[in-house]
Amino acid sequence: MGFARACSVALVGVEGVVVEVQADLEPGVAAFTLVGLPDKSLVESRDRVRAAVVNSGAEWPQKKLTVGLSPASVPKSGSGFDLAVACAVLGAAERIDPAMVADVVMIGELGLDGRVRPVRGVLPAVLAAAEAGYEQVVVPEQTAGEAALVPGVSVLGVRSLRQLIAVLCDEPVPEEPADGQGRPDAMLAGLMIPGTGLGTGLAPAAARGDGHRPDLADVAGQLRPRQALEVAAAGGHHLLLSGPPGAGKTMLAERLSAVLPPLTRQESLEVTAVHSVAGILPPGEPLVSRAPYCAPHHSATMQSLVGGGNGIPRPGAVSLAHRGVLFLDEAPEFSGKALDALRQPLESGHVVVARAAGVVRLPARFLMVLAANPCPCGRHMLTGAGCECPPSVVRRYQARLSGPLLDRVDLRVEVEPVDRADFLGQGGRGESTEVVAARVRDARARAAERLAGTPWTMNSEVPGHELRTRLLVAPGALAAAERDLERGILTARGLDRVLRVAWTVADLRAADRPDASDVAVALELRTGIQRGVPMGAGER
Repeated sequence: MGFARACSVALVGVEGVVVEVQADLEPGVAAFTLVGLPDKSLVESRDRVRAAVVNSGAEWPQKKLTVGLSPASVPKSGSGFDLAVACAVLGAAERIDPAMVADVVMIGELGLDGRVRPVRGVLPAVLAAAEAGYEQVVVPEQTAGEAALVPGVSVLGVRSLRQLIAVLCDEPVPEEPADGQGRPDAMLAGLMIPGTGLGTGLAPAAARGDGHRPDLADVAGQLRPRQALEVAAAGGHHLLLSGPPGAGKTMLAERLSAVLPPLTRQESLEVTAVHSVAGILPPGEPLVSRAPYCAPHHSATMQSLVGGGNGIPRPGAVSLAHRGVLFLDEAPEFSGKALDALRQPLESGHVVVARAAGVVRLPARFLMVLAANPCPCGRHMLTGAGCECPPSVVRRYQARLSGPLLDRVDLRVEVEPVDRADFLGQGGRGESTEVVAARVRDARARAAERLAGTPWTMNSEVPGHELRTRLLVAPGALAAAERDLERGILTARGLDRVLRVAWTVADLRAADRPDASDVAVALELRTGIQRGVPMGAGER
């Protein structure tokens, strides 16, 4: 009787659970039994592993073979267990030393010819292995760079099962010929899910392969929306852009992700883990360093926005936009059920998806940008535009964005039609993305310095209690906001959000704390009521 064990990782959302793969050989009729709550793709590993072992030059044991995946109560899916199953079987058959694979985490799919194919979710799997105390990981060669992002873990990238057997047995490592040149690498096909490419709104339209980067200087006019965009980027505040078609709402939103500062190391690992599990991590780019941008179509379902699907829930658009921008163009056209599902992640920074197969907690701390027309035809309140929408239709259309959702939006700006002088560039081009991004970085640095020693790094994350008790504004600065609260123009949550925006405006002009003019700017951005103050957020 032979026994051996190896380790792999089962992913539940973007969190991993280390699974012990146990192989037991007993005398009897040759059979292969796989137990431990596997799904269909994992059950099929019996045939893949047998063919891979034989085609790698090893002998398949002709005995009763039982492979157990422990803990058995955790659902296991995917083909990433193939490599661990093969090594556990070879250890039980004494082809390799069982002690060599007992404490090694192995992740990878096996082809019938013995090649090791890459799988999705390598980074969160290696992170889970490191947190569990494992120090050695074996992954496919194509994903070794992604696994090496985790500190304190020794990573071995292999191209085939033959190479891994040679390394474990201290034998000469055979050379594996590369695929033919001049065609896409078929081994990378497992990393990308069909239908999750750039065409689904995962990057600004102007940055999808034509070499042109979206720049704020391309936007004609729109001084006030540009300044609101700067405030949103500096403090992480949610933004609503209202205006007729063709005014530039989409252009502004597509340029917001370039204004955001580069991701920190921890933020990059969080974003890369989500994208790796979702199957949208570009091959050859193991680490996402820029803020992501996600713009789902208005026909998207609630499951595609917050996560879901058959079996274990998969990340939705709110998780793909983690630490970046979620742009909902034509926001009133989204279903009310889908929009209201955004309330939880907007407040908590994560989303909890409960399905029959389990409950998954996914990260979802994003900056939301809503774009909306004033009416179905978009010409409402335009002089001479000829809007024929009845008042009842206009009211119903605008009511599709519910009050509780809008109460979580800090900035609400009207995007006016561009006049002839601005469109022809007679007033000069606006500031470029590079100039605005520099001010945003400085403002965020000031906020991070002020919030040092706390769990928060941006103004939008600070709870209202802290704003009212510890981070105090100038004396008398809240008089106008308190009057709006008494009149019912502001809610209690709205007053807290006005305070957060006021701190961001003060950071942009390098002030120690907000004064009455900063609060007035924040009130104007939230309520749309003119307060008689200049909107230049970066002016001193």
